[in-house]
Formats: sequence, C-alpha cells, structure tokens
Amino acid sequence: MELGLRGKVAVVTGGTAGIGLATARLLLAEGARVVVCGRDKARLDAAVAELASDDCLGVRCDATVPADLEALRDAAVERFGGIDVLVSNAGTSARGHTLEVPDETWQADLDLKLLAHVRLARLVVPSMRERGGGAIVSVVGVAGKHPGAGSAPTTISRAAGIAFAKALSKDLGPDGIRVNVVCIGLVESLQNDRRWQAAGDGSTREEFYAELGRGGQIPLNRVGKAEEAAAAVVFLASDAASYVTGAALNVDGGSSHAV
Repeated sequence: MELGLRGKVAVVTGGTAGIGLATARLLLAEGARVVVCGRDKARLDAAVAELASDDCLGVRCDATVPADLEALRDAAVERFGGIDVLVSNAGTSARGHTLEVPDETWQADLDLKLLAHVRLARLVVPSMRERGGGAIVSVVGVAGKHPGAGSAPTTISRAAGIAFAKALSKDLGPDGIRVNVVCIGLVESLQNDRRWQAAGDGSTREEFYAELGRGGQIPLNRVGKAEEAAAAVVFLASDAASYVTGAALNVDGGSSHAV
C-alpha cells in the first residue's frame, strides 16, 4: 500500500529510542524526510547514526522548554522547507497517590504531556496550513482513558492530552489538518528496559518481556513491539488515514476495555 508519505517532512519528538525511533525509521522507509529530537545529545547522535539517512536531521530539544521547541521548528523549516507531520511522542511516567503528588510533580508532568503538545501544535500548524494540510499524531498511554489508583499524575495528564487532541481535531479539520492519538499499552520501550535493568534478577531482556506478557491481562499474551506501535503512528500520519481524525486508537494487545 502506498501511504503517500514520500517527500513529506515529519518531526518526531522523543525520537531517540523505543517507539519514537521506530517511528522515525518507518517514516524514512516510506520516503519521508524526518527530524528527530531528544534531550540527551549523546543518545540523539547515536539515533541519527543508526538511522543513517541524508533525509534525517537530529535536533537536541527539551520538549518542556518553549525556546527549544521554537528552535526545533526553525531547524525543520530551514533544512526541509516546512512541516507536514508532527509525531508528539516525548513522555515519562510519574506515579503516586492522587492527593499526595506535590505541585511541582503535577506541573512537570503537565508541561511534558499536555503543554508541550499545545506549544508544538501552535508552532507547526502555520507551516501545515501553508502546505495545504497535515497530520498530528500524539502518543500516550492507554491508561489515559481509564486512570487507576496510584497512577497520578501520569495517566491524568495523558487524559488531558487525549482531550486536547480531540478538541484540536475539530478546530483544524477545515484546514485539512488531521489530529489523532495512539494509546499505547505494554510495549518494549526504554522505560521498561530500565525496569528490567533495575530488577537485577539475572533474567534476559527477552525473559523479562515474556514474563510481563503472561498472566492473562493481555489477550494476545505478549508485550508489544515498538515497531507495532510505530506502524499505527505512521498509518495515522499517512494519506491512508485521510478520513480519520479525532480518533484515539488503542494499540495494547486487547488489554483495555476502554473505547
């Protein structure tokens, strides 16, 4: 299937590992020109070297710093002439009792998972309008649809991100700009790799993920691959999803009953 991404310019935040890196790789394979960003310069350089493409640009960027986001937008426009696709993927996981999370933790999480999305949209939409349309895809956790005990602030800020994307899709529809969300379940990721390393129980990475996938919580009985999440992101960014906007697609192996 031709996805219609050849020659398009895509910006991927959190693009140095896991789902972000897999998304950048797949976009490049589809002929897009890709700008990846991340906070860690060494990891960014390693990701760009791994992607090994003249159509890939790496930009160091902290998504919570407005000036960094402006520099990211400017670098993409200067190198490739504009922006057609935004994949907003930067995120971490902060957990705690809803009434015990301090204000500064709430603010940091909202800055990353909500306000960064808002600021990025403000920055890239003018270029998309000039180019006749575009696509914005946000990547959040599926738990944003059904926050549970002890999951604040991360699931609540993700819920806000889903609501923002749905509202934005209504505002930008007349401009030919589609806005969608991919809601990720349990997948192989840098965060889960850190859990494996911290466990220090002698298990291999493969054994760790196999154990996570067991227990009946995931109908497919396994943890997802970053490439599987990336495939959903790239589909929603592409012309193949030209009549899809305002959607929040679960990519979770069937583990969630949320709509």
